[in-house]
Amino acid sequence: MAKKTIADIDVKGLKVFMRVDFNVPLDADCKITNDRRIEMALPSIKAALEGGAKLILASHLGRPKGEFEAKYSLSPAAIRLGELLGKEVKLAPDCVGPEVKAMVDAMADGDVIVLENLRFHNGETKNSPEFAQKLADLADVYCNDAFGTAHREHASMFGVPSILGKEKSVCGFLIEKEVKYLGEALADPQRPFVAILGGAKVSDKITVIDNLINKVDRILIGGGMAYTFFKAQGMEIGKSICEDDKLDVAIKLLEVAKEKGCEIVLPIDNVIAQEFKANTENKVNTGDIDPEWEGLDIGPETRKLFAEKLADAKTIVWNGPMGVFELEPFDAGTKAVAIAIADATANGAISIIGGGDSAAAVEIMGLDDKMSHISTGGGASLEFLEGKVFGSLTVLADK
Repeated sequence: MAKKTIADIDVKGLKVFMRVDFNVPLDADCKITNDRRIEMALPSIKAALEGGAKLILASHLGRPKGEFEAKYSLSPAAIRLGELLGKEVKLAPDCVGPEVKAMVDAMADGDVIVLENLRFHNGETKNSPEFAQKLADLADVYCNDAFGTAHREHASMFGVPSILGKEKSVCGFLIEKEVKYLGEALADPQRPFVAILGGAKVSDKITVIDNLINKVDRILIGGGMAYTFFKAQGMEIGKSICEDDKLDVAIKLLEVAKEKGCEIVLPIDNVIAQEFKANTENKVNTGDIDPEWEGLDIGPETRKLFAEKLADAKTIVWNGPMGVFELEPFDAGTKAVAIAIADATANGAISIIGGGDSAAAVEIMGLDDKMSHISTGGGASLEFLEGKVFGSLTVLADK
C-alpha cells in the first residue's frame, strides 16, 4: 500500500493543498496545551516549503456545528506554527470564498497560509461535492498528512483528491510512517506478535479483536472491557463497568481465539474501590468482587504477568489503558504496561502505540522516545487494526 509522498513530486511554484491534523487541545483561554500534532506535521510542511511550494494548510479543530465559533478557530495553531517555522504564517478568514481565493492567488513561492477551520462548513463532514470543489479550486496538487482523520471520507480528505486526480494527490511523511508501521505489523509481523487492548468497552474493540485473533499470538486484555469477559464467564463483578449485551460476544471471542491458537490473557487480580475518585480507599482483589466495589485497574500480579507475556515479543500493538489512568493510584497498571513495552522495545521489539489514551499515557510518563511508533490517530489506528480500507488513502497516488 506504498503511496507517493510530497518528496516524490516537484512542487516549485505550485499551490499545494495539504490536509494536516491541527486538532490540538486548548485550555479555557484557547491556549494550546500540547502542540505535538503541529510538530509531527513539520517534516511534510518543511519539505513543501523548501521545494518552493505555495503551501495551503487545512485542518479541523473540535466539533463546531457548521458555523464560525471563536473557540474553535485555528488562530492558535497558525501562531504556533509560525513560531516553529520562524516565519510569518497567515490565517485566512475562512477556508473558502473570494477573500480566501484572493489571498491564495497573491502567495509567493515559500509562503504558507492556514485556512480557517474546515468544520465551520457542514460540507466538510458531509463530503459535499460543491464544498470540495471550492477547496480544490485553491490548489494545483494535494497532500494528505492527517492520519487522525484518515478513516473519514470528508471533503478535504476524499473529495479534494478525487477532484484533482490520483496523480496529483500524495501523502505526507506522517501518513507514510503510519501506514508503514501499522501496515507491516498486520501484514508481515515479527513474532511473537502481542496485542494489548484496554479501555472501557468491548463494543469499541470487537472488530479489532476479531481481526487480530487471526494475526497475533497473544492478546492481553485490561481496562474496563475485562469485566465484561469476567461476567461472561460467571464471575461477580460488583459495580464494575460491564456491557451486559456483549456477554455472548465475549464468550464467542474466547472460543474463536482458542480455535485459532491465539492466547487471550485476562487479568488475574484487580485493584478495586468503592468510589470513583483519586486516592480513595482501595484494595487488591482476586476472584469475585463484592457488590459495593468496582474494578479500576489491573492488580500487581497481573502487571507482572503482562510484563512476562511482553518480554519475548517482537511486535507489539497497544490500544487502550489498563485502568482509570487519569486517577492515582489507578494509573499503576497502565504505567507498568508502558514500561514493559519500553523494555521489550529496547530488546529489539517493534512497538506501536495506537494513539488516544495510550499515546497520552506514554507521553505523560516521558516514554514516547522509548517506543518505535506512536500513532497520531486513535480512532484511525483502531479502524486500521480492524482491517478497514481507508478511501482517503486509496485516492492517493501509488508508488
